[in-house]
Amino acid sequence: MRKRITILGSTGSIGRSALDVVRHYPDRFEVVGLAARSNAELLAEQVAEFEPKHAVLEDGEAAKRFSPCPESCAFAAGLEALEELASVPVDVVLCGMVGAVGLKPILRAIDAGNRIALANKEPLVMAGPVVMERARKQGVDVLPVDSEHNAIFQCLHGHGIENLQCIHLTASGGPFYGKPRESLVGVTPAQATRHPTWDMGAKISVDSATLMNKGLEVIEAMWLFGLPLSKVEVVIHPQSIIHSLVEFTDGSILAHLGLTDMKFPIQFALTWPDRVPTPMGRLDLTTMRELTFAKPDFSEFPCLAYALEVARLGGNAPAILNAANEAAVSAFCQGRLEFLRISDVVHEVLEESTFESEITLESVIAADQDARARAERAMTALGV
Repeated sequence: MRKRITILGSTGSIGRSALDVVRHYPDRFEVVGLAARSNAELLAEQVAEFEPKHAVLEDGEAAKRFSPCPESCAFAAGLEALEELASVPVDVVLCGMVGAVGLKPILRAIDAGNRIALANKEPLVMAGPVVMERARKQGVDVLPVDSEHNAIFQCLHGHGIENLQCIHLTASGGPFYGKPRESLVGVTPAQATRHPTWDMGAKISVDSATLMNKGLEVIEAMWLFGLPLSKVEVVIHPQSIIHSLVEFTDGSILAHLGLTDMKFPIQFALTWPDRVPTPMGRLDLTTMRELTFAKPDFSEFPCLAYALEVARLGGNAPAILNAANEAAVSAFCQGRLEFLRISDVVHEVLEESTFESEITLESVIAADQDARARAERAMTALGV
């Protein structure tokens, strides 16, 4: 039988890659639902090709541009419709949305008993204990799609967590690695999103340029694998061939190597626990001239330092960090905020916010909204 899948964020980088995987395996997958934020035109094309039973546009204004759905597909718009779609019973809900908006849909999907293939790291950053406890109670698997976490998941297979020394999250360093911070004055969104090894969406590309993305991934890894911060390390690996490593107490290190193509971890998550032949290219070991590693320089990447401190604090601090960063990155992409000011805004919001050690879904959402408001005030003070 074909696996029934719903893709949240179908018009984004992850969603488009996932649908490309589906194209290669028409006998394995049935697309039940597709959801996008505002790209009505591409969503209409996807609906015509994959014939889902449900389609959703989060943006109500964009929904006015959506071409008529076939009678076999129910179309709806808005955040509530997005959550409803996530709760439709399927085999896998792939969460490829960007930002905090994915939190409630993921929880609705878990409550419905749907397996989660998670590419949207922000919900775990914001509310890791809430999401993972909900998944545990419902008996729902949360499979990582982020290349680093997918690599760790595969390296840990068959090994007890008690034998783990630490995990090493690899980071390319982004487009500005090795450049002094003072040389980044005047960096444009086009420059910041020109990632040297990965083809990703704008927000995650900017986060990779500041290394905030790696900080968020540290927090994500802590919740996915039940690890303390002391067992999660970040290492710069510019070639992006090794997607992450797992070190065990006996000194052995297992590494996951592969091409920089998100279709690989997406295919793994969608077909798990099976492995199927891939139509994609394969890594040619003879073409690799060097694999280099370095410790991150926190003075060059202050966002990573802030994220690691927030990981140590826990509670609502990750939600505050994530919201402030989302607001600052959005302003940068709109041309309102200078690149180097992203870390300044995040730091100011963290300095001004009130931290709470215990969280609920409601308190996380409140912290998120408060941090966004503080970020806007901080940017107004900067003349943005």
